[in-house]
Amino acid sequence: MTQFLMDNRLHSVTNLPDDTTVLQFLRRDAGRCGTKEGCASGDCGACTVVLAQVDGEKLHYQTVNACLTFVSALHGKQLITVEDLKHRGELHHAQQAMIDNYASQCGFCTPGFVMSLFALEKQQTSFEREPAQHALSGNLCRCTGYRPIMDAAQQVCEQPQADQFDRAEQQTLQQLKSIKRASGPASIEALATFYLDNPNAQLVAGGTDLALDVTQRYQRLPKLISLSAIPELQQVSLTETELLIGAAAPISCCMPLVQQEFPDFGLLLARFASQQIRNQGTFGGNIANASPIGDGNPVLLALGATLVLRRGAVLRHLPLDQFFLGYKKTALQAGEFIEQIRIPRSTDSARQLRVYKVSKRLEDDISAVCAALQIEVRQGVVVHARVAFGGMAEMARRAAHCEAELLGQPWKLATIERAARALEQDFSPLSDFRASREYRMQVAKNLLRRGYIELTSPETLMRVTSYV
Repeated sequence: MTQFLMDNRLHSVTNLPDDTTVLQFLRRDAGRCGTKEGCASGDCGACTVVLAQVDGEKLHYQTVNACLTFVSALHGKQLITVEDLKHRGELHHAQQAMIDNYASQCGFCTPGFVMSLFALEKQQTSFEREPAQHALSGNLCRCTGYRPIMDAAQQVCEQPQADQFDRAEQQTLQQLKSIKRASGPASIEALATFYLDNPNAQLVAGGTDLALDVTQRYQRLPKLISLSAIPELQQVSLTETELLIGAAAPISCCMPLVQQEFPDFGLLLARFASQQIRNQGTFGGNIANASPIGDGNPVLLALGATLVLRRGAVLRHLPLDQFFLGYKKTALQAGEFIEQIRIPRSTDSARQLRVYKVSKRLEDDISAVCAALQIEVRQGVVVHARVAFGGMAEMARRAAHCEAELLGQPWKLATIERAARALEQDFSPLSDFRASREYRMQVAKNLLRRGYIELTSPETLMRVTSYV
């Protein structure tokens, strides 16, 4: 049974299939059609809703795509849709700001933008353009243009107003705290036992990719096992030597420590899908999915990440570069799952990381090529080189021949040119609607050259964080 708050009432859902999305529930079962279906793939943001959950003695608000969120993810939370904002005949100030700034034309995307503005105001105490852009990057508008929408965001943040949700916060907290935990495994040991006995069940953390099987491929999913009630899988921490990331920790929760330890990785994560996806998607899911275009995987390969895998009571540590076996194929055994990702911390300033994403759109887009380079140069010689790419093969992969041309060689342009030519031995990229094989290969070589220039003479090249 899934229990959650909506419209200040406790809802208990018992008769819906496990693979029912929140969007399906809202439009079909709850009669709430303000939440729109646009792409059904988490790209347009028209279905954006807000979830409020207990965070100590306050509520934490975050946006999610209703089309990619299973109803089971609502358990213990408050679901807020655009219908909830108007209060006592008055529009919410997030709605009013859209009107005041002429930020809506056809109106189809407007409910999603309003919900993103609502969450932005709850999280920001002042207007800052970059956080506002990130908050709205998962919402697309085809007719109005984004300047008036950003003006609406500025108005909402600079002129905050207490609303009915602020006034009811303590009551909502008590209601949410009174909801019993969801049925299913509540500890890592219980999950391991259950999954070993039910290896055909589907583990669900964020589910943002898994849900596409339902919304795009019209498949029915087997029994789903939610990982949201298992604290060990949500933890993100630092030791003296490693950054430890629980497999079910949302990417948005990982970002502060990732940005602190690996600034270039943090810049990539700011472009990882959209805010709605980052609020639910996980590194564990990104890895287990084994997509050749998952942005996190080439960076983790370059950083030398190791996975902690569990099967029953048995743990094994597997380097990530031994985990991917082919297109959508991994080294996971039946009943085995990813428990943790362990990333070595760099204590030596000589070891540098550079990450590049090339895509047609700045944010909320899939890479044509994603490159990650970890290089260490001492006394003019390359003593460490890990180079990995996404979008260049059937899986994210290190460039072994390229690395061999770099290691032990002088750090100069001639070495880089040999390493760039070696990429032709490492990869035979495909052509698709994102890029041709020739374009991908040329871009991969150019990114290697760019890394050399940035690391050698940063003053000659203005660092940019995006490529369009």
